[in-house]
Amino acid sequence: MKEPVPRTSRQEVALRLVRPYGGICTRAMLVDTGIGQGAIDAEIRARRWLRIGRHTVAIPEAMAPSWPSDASSWPRARPGAAGTPELSQLPLLWWAVWESGTGAVLDGASSLTASGLTGYTQDRIDVSVEAGSRTIRHPGIRIKERRPLGPLAPGGIPRVETALSTIRAAQLAVSDRQAALVICMSVQQRIVEPDRLLRRWRGIARSKRRSLIGPVIGDVCDGAHSLGELDFAALCRARDLPEPVRQQLRQGPNGRIYLDVAFACGLVVEIDGAGHSWGLAPVDDALRANHVTLQNRSVLRIPVIGLRVMPQAFMDQVATGIRLRSPH
Repeated sequence: MKEPVPRTSRQEVALRLVRPYGGICTRAMLVDTGIGQGAIDAEIRARRWLRIGRHTVAIPEAMAPSWPSDASSWPRARPGAAGTPELSQLPLLWWAVWESGTGAVLDGASSLTASGLTGYTQDRIDVSVEAGSRTIRHPGIRIKERRPLGPLAPGGIPRVETALSTIRAAQLAVSDRQAALVICMSVQQRIVEPDRLLRRWRGIARSKRRSLIGPVIGDVCDGAHSLGELDFAALCRARDLPEPVRQQLRQGPNGRIYLDVAFACGLVVEIDGAGHSWGLAPVDDALRANHVTLQNRSVLRIPVIGLRVMPQAFMDQVATGIRLRSPH
């Protein structure tokens, strides 16, 4: 049995213990250092420590200033919330794992955040457990029971490995746009290797948003092949537009790969591969630029990801371009 830690040394021992976890730990971890349950309760009563769940204790002296000092506020905290430093997500993610139930692990975008993803915000923490496990629900935590849970990432916070987490993040995203964004960002920031993401996706038998996720993964992981398979003529037929007279994959300067599409009326559409410019900002930029282009030029540029997540808006522009250049 561990020798009890003297009262005067508890804070020093606790501070060393919680440093890797952003200022928090479990009661069991404190007991393992020699600080007994009675001593823990005494520190909490004295308000030197904070009880933030059935299992978790916070040491305010070790916490980032942005985190709430009131235990009741913790369930309402959010990763990536405005004004919250990136590093301060660490204790909240650990807290979610410790407080959600037996064998809980981070999943989806929360797992990607723990693996280093930055700039992607969400309004809750995603946690998965084996089907049938006992769980404890908290505001701000979404728990999914899964069978199987899936392979875990090595080291750090218990979490699902990045390829499967990327797919699940896209499945759980609030919109198709956010689903495409999290896939793009995970590959761009090298959180997941493209080949591994492709292999993992090919092993998924059923998936929410399959018709979107599959093409987007193809776009960001195997751009030239995916772009070459894009049937732009089918998109035109679906809108009762004339079919293009040319559809050819080309390579431009600086590694730009694009699909060159031409119509008999003289309109040209260039569809850029996903790697040409990452993220979704170019999607909005392209819509604005095309609006100007339609006034006096005959070349429209469309990011392939934009065609996946906003097909209606971009095909509306193509229809306008054809109408403006067709004989009346």
